[in-house]
Amino acid sequence: MTKGGNNWKVIRQYVLSAAVIGGVALLCAPLANTRTYHLVSFILLFVVSILSTFLGLGPVLLASTMSALVWNYFFIPPHHTFHIEKADDLLIFGLFFTIALVSGVLSTRVRRQERISREREKRTNALFQLTRELSKAGGMKEVLKVAAAEIRNHFGDEPVFLLQDGNNQLQGDEWSANGQQLTRQEKERGVRVFREGRKSGSGEIQSTTERYTFYPLGGTRISPGVIALKSSPPLTPEQESFREAFLTQVSNALEREFLGEMAQKVRFLDESDRLYKTLFNSISHELRIPIATIMGASDSILNARNSDEIHLALVREIFTASLRLNRLIENLLNISRLESGHFSVRTDWCDINDLVNKVTDELKDELKPFSLEVSVPEDMPLVKIDFGLLEHVLYNLLFNATQYAPGASVIGIRATYQDGRLLLEVRDRGPGFPEHQIREVFKKFFRGDGSRPGGLGLGLSIAKGFVEAHGGAIQVANAPGGGARFILSIPSETPDIFNM
Repeated sequence: MTKGGNNWKVIRQYVLSAAVIGGVALLCAPLANTRTYHLVSFILLFVVSILSTFLGLGPVLLASTMSALVWNYFFIPPHHTFHIEKADDLLIFGLFFTIALVSGVLSTRVRRQERISREREKRTNALFQLTRELSKAGGMKEVLKVAAAEIRNHFGDEPVFLLQDGNNQLQGDEWSANGQQLTRQEKERGVRVFREGRKSGSGEIQSTTERYTFYPLGGTRISPGVIALKSSPPLTPEQESFREAFLTQVSNALEREFLGEMAQKVRFLDESDRLYKTLFNSISHELRIPIATIMGASDSILNARNSDEIHLALVREIFTASLRLNRLIENLLNISRLESGHFSVRTDWCDINDLVNKVTDELKDELKPFSLEVSVPEDMPLVKIDFGLLEHVLYNLLFNATQYAPGASVIGIRATYQDGRLLLEVRDRGPGFPEHQIREVFKKFFRGDGSRPGGLGLGLSIAKGFVEAHGGAIQVANAPGGGARFILSIPSETPDIFNM
């Protein structure tokens, strides 16, 4: 409310006070010439008590003084004078004036204390609501939205936030719920407030043309930034204290988010460093073996005269090492494509038999020690998949099986089509997975207990990514008779010829 509005409200209270006392005096006029004129004093005292419950101190003092003077002038003999002849009337007048004055003053004080208590309760409840809403907010943007909404509700202002960038420097962009923009001069003021740690205008003459007052958001460890509020008339100490408590809660919430983001960055850097070391060590080991093989075989071919049989064996070693090196590079490229999202699924109609035959032919040397069982129904329809991606998936699953299954054991592949989904299962008779590690199988660089040397632990992670890119899912479980079972479930259409 404006200052002019407050003045008019006070004037109305004074007028109301005088009018009520005057009206009561007129109503009690018939008692002036009777011996019951003392009753008028009780009536006036009662009226003053009622007025003191809803009027200010000044109007109540006016009512008390007027009631005493009116009773003296119109009701205490001799009438129409302020002279009091009887000693008992003089005593009663003095007591009446004192009681009316004290009653009015005490009533207004009680009412003022009650109003202050209600305001304090309201502010305490507002701080509690703010703390509760801020505790629910997750992330910096949510905290800013909650803070802006609460400030708007309780102060009628739309704040503008300037937050630091994590290096104790204010960012160039500001944030506000309604898109308010600060001028260059206002941003410079915000930077100065952030640097000095005190609000703008404190201890200095503030220009009336300045739109905002800037408050620093102080924290126990770091300062999140600065908040700008519309410049307003000076606040009472209680109002200023309430605003500072409000902003302190906002600052603590923002500091919490800043510290959380910093801790997350530290964890990310630690994890990145760990993954870098793991990847570097694994790649160093994996590259060294095929490169050493290629160099040794090449050197033997170049510097020695070997028989055709030895020459052919050396060439085969070079070819095998090249395949291993190529597989390593493909896995690294595939995991990079998955993480960056720079690959697309190009589905086309494929025969699942062609997929199985191509992969088993590529792994014919690895599959020689095993008994391969392939089960594909004769009425298996064509499926719409990305042949290249599914080839990588099946290759990685079969290759893993050959690395861990005992020689002469059975490795099985079974394909079916049910309810619009391609189901592809690969099983072996190896040691399987410990129960506590099954959930970790598809993580990058995961290598289970007792893993054989070689490999980066990327094959299953790539298989999971390629299957999920089809909108499918891959599961792993230990088979009842021993070994591991991988089950792929991929949604696929069927050709129209199968729907006829």
